[in-house]
Amino acid sequence: MAWIYLVIAGLMEVGWATAMKYSAGFTRLWPSVLTIVLMLASFGLLNQAMKSLPLGTAYGVWTGIGAVGTALVGILALGEPRDALRILFILMILAGIVGLKVTSRS
Repeated sequence: MAWIYLVIAGLMEVGWATAMKYSAGFTRLWPSVLTIVLMLASFGLLNQAMKSLPLGTAYGVWTGIGAVGTALVGILALGEPRDALRILFILMILAGIVGLKVTSRS
């Protein structure tokens, strides 16, 4: 169950980072509210996952999912660059996430 919590927490990190972009420096109410709600939920689920997963694994996977997911949102929805090096580095982060999962004892 900890891994499920962790993946959902990571996806919520993508959500709050995206909502923060649309909050325009917390000057727009609903994106700001969504940012805060998703942050709290994401941290709460990360906390649950850390009860049985090692700190480095849980935090690394959480931030990795957030980084990869947010980069993909930027590329697919916001018109950010999609050059080969950027894709390569996103894949390297993804490989790190998989590596942490494969080597985890939990």
